[in-house]
Amino acid sequence: MFTMPRALPRQLTIPVVNVLHKVGVTPNMLTVAQLVGGIISGVIIANGELLIGGIVLLLAAALDAFDGTLARTYGLVTKFGGVFDSTIDRMFEGAVMAGVLYYYLERNQDLESMLVFVGIVGSLCVSYVRARAEVEGVSLYDGIFTRGVRIIVLAAGLVLGALTVVLWVMAVMTTFTAFHRLFAVWQKLRNEPPTGARP
Repeated sequence: MFTMPRALPRQLTIPVVNVLHKVGVTPNMLTVAQLVGGIISGVIIANGELLIGGIVLLLAAALDAFDGTLARTYGLVTKFGGVFDSTIDRMFEGAVMAGVLYYYLERNQDLESMLVFVGIVGSLCVSYVRARAEVEGVSLYDGIFTRGVRIIVLAAGLVLGALTVVLWVMAVMTTFTAFHRLFAVWQKLRNEPPTGARP
């Protein structure tokens, strides 16, 4: 299965996290700062400033490239931190998409509003399939339209003034990726015996 890169190269992130650690920044601080940036981006987009909103989105999303590296490099990894980071990632994406949805609802653009809704549901399903698969012991990183790709594509649509096209892409590709991941899980679990079956 095709898998998109999940993180920036360590050659780029390590020098940054070294500085962050020296000044007392923690992984959870970066995670919260990312959410705040996502909310700000959503508000800016809702007010019709798509270019600025796209730039703020990229800047805020960049923080996600460093919190995990900071935690792993300095032995700050905790189970709660992983749950916290994943939850805030969903909230971050939701805040930005809420801003996009408000933008179109205010302009009575029903088609674009529905595309935003489908994109939100598709994005949640992409993440949920992975989370549910991990409960069953399956590590899953398959998929073309993962979170990082979604953010880059959405930001490009905002900055370049091609948001409607991007929303079509997101609606289709998030749905496709969710089913792609389901298929990957099925391939890995199809030979597992039914729960409670006798050996």
